[in-house]
Amino acid sequence: MQTDRLADSAWTDAAVKLGNSLIAVGLFLVLLAVVFLLASLVSGRISRPLAILVLLGPAVLLLIVGLVAPLVRTVYLSFYNDDSTRFLGGKNYGWALTTDAIHQVLLNTLTWLVVAPLAATGLGLVLALLVERMRYQALFKSLIFMPMAVSLVGASIIWKFVYEARDPSQQQVGLLSQLAVSLGWRQPPNWILSHPLNNFLLMAVMVWVQTGFAMVVLSAAIKAIPDEVTEAARLDGARGLKLFWFVTVPMIRTTLVVVLTTVMITTLKAFDIVRTMTGGNFGTQVLANEMYSQSFVQFNVGRGSALAVLLFLAVLPLVAYNIVQLRKERETR
Repeated sequence: MQTDRLADSAWTDAAVKLGNSLIAVGLFLVLLAVVFLLASLVSGRISRPLAILVLLGPAVLLLIVGLVAPLVRTVYLSFYNDDSTRFLGGKNYGWALTTDAIHQVLLNTLTWLVVAPLAATGLGLVLALLVERMRYQALFKSLIFMPMAVSLVGASIIWKFVYEARDPSQQQVGLLSQLAVSLGWRQPPNWILSHPLNNFLLMAVMVWVQTGFAMVVLSAAIKAIPDEVTEAARLDGARGLKLFWFVTVPMIRTTLVVVLTTVMITTLKAFDIVRTMTGGNFGTQVLANEMYSQSFVQFNVGRGSALAVLLFLAVLPLVAYNIVQLRKERETR
């Protein structure tokens, strides 16, 4: 009886929340309809400025509320102590840049930033070249791209089972451990606890997810290379690796850089993988997860905000460079 009551209460609560959500969406749509109707009735000089305001106003408002205001507040909180009651100046940044533990976090983050994007982009490029020569390439591309449809948390759980390690006397359930035993390794280590190997094993999850993205984008860029360029290079004697290095790579250089920087941005913000698989323990902590730990585990908002600002400053040049490269590509076209 008690269980039935709890179930009924849960269903009632869910129905109320769903109803409130539908009402909120409905009111928003009605408001938009009224605004667009009023804008369509206006004519004369103010019609164009009003149309711009109606179309861009909500987007700008959401940008300010969802991005600009939190950014300003985060920068503000980074100059205060743990509970934001005392001004500290730049002490939180000094702590972030001088503490040995944070140095290890920054080193791990830098390793991620170098290894994972290069591996994902390089593997994606190789797969793009190989798949182009295969039949049913759409099927193979779909299979390789499929990990992109999995959340990083889901991918982490999958790979956590792959790295599962048990005592040698027990049946291994982890794919990697079972493979090691099959190859004659009698006592494979606990992979997640083995530092610094565990960092690279975690990076493999990011590479697995991002390789499909790199392959699809680079495959499209390779297909866009004019046939005349390839044929002229072959007439000049370019074959195999020489054709790839001196013709294909220069022709897709801009796309290659954009893919690399995009994966770098995603990697720099990597939080889900570390949080799900190790929680930042065993020497695997990275900047994004340390920011979360400082803010929501140790409840030191000042230090967490300082790390968030440093993460933002690290991402910003990559975003700017990406935008510049995309503009250059558009001008070339």
